[in-house]
Amino acid sequence: MIAWYLGPTNLPDVRYVQATFFRRATTVSLGALVLIAVAGVLAGGLNTAAGGGTLVSYPALLLAGLPPLSANVSSAIGLIPGYVGGAAAYRSELAELRPSLRKYLPLGIIGGLLGAALLLITPPSAFENLAPYLVLGGSLLFLGQPALSARMAKGGRSAPSGHDLRALIGIAATSAYGSYFSAGVGVMYLAVLGLLTTVGLQHANALKNLLSVAAVGAGALVYVWSDHVHWDAVAVLLVSSLVGGYLGGRVARRMSARALRAVVGATGLIVGFGLLISSW
Repeated sequence: MIAWYLGPTNLPDVRYVQATFFRRATTVSLGALVLIAVAGVLAGGLNTAAGGGTLVSYPALLLAGLPPLSANVSSAIGLIPGYVGGAAAYRSELAELRPSLRKYLPLGIIGGLLGAALLLITPPSAFENLAPYLVLGGSLLFLGQPALSARMAKGGRSAPSGHDLRALIGIAATSAYGSYFSAGVGVMYLAVLGLLTTVGLQHANALKNLLSVAAVGAGALVYVWSDHVHWDAVAVLLVSSLVGGYLGGRVARRMSARALRAVVGATGLIVGFGLLISSW
């Protein structure tokens, strides 16, 4: 009836939309679902407390039988609630950062959209080959941030402004990486925020979680229209990573700045070397 009034249209066939959204919704074994659920809890907690959760969820999805690109995309979407849970655990810190959020969140969204588009139009190996070096570099910068800040203060230079152009560029670039292949993105966010802003470590951790939601969430809006999403794996990760993210955030808020820095730095180095070894 509607077609009679409108004539020929370019609206997609419902059957095509269903096929696109559920093409990857093939069944997996109960053991694989349990493996994905455990990995989701661990990844969600690790992303909130230190970063690097993708290095847990991505191999688990590969072991469950997903192709590499499908595992990458499904992991990115499935871990979003973990970032949300982590951000929720830092509500009080985020309330104190509203001026910074107005500057940083739009960059997180734009970077996330660009990163997701880049993944779908280029060979995944092109950027994955750079991932180990980006994560290792970010981890070393993060671990060295106190010494660098002390050297700047000794030289009579003030720490860079929270609205410094370098910080904005760094956040946009990290957001693009986060939606492309998010392993170690939390460490890289913390390195950028620690080196290029005056935000304290706990507040930086809060920003890291919310920026991850913005970047990976924006990327997910692109990924859901591709045929690389494995929806049953995503469904398990959505629930399990939310639990892990909230628990991880509560643990991280009770850690001292020195202990949290050590955990973040060590995790980043492990993630970087793990990616480097897996690329050989």
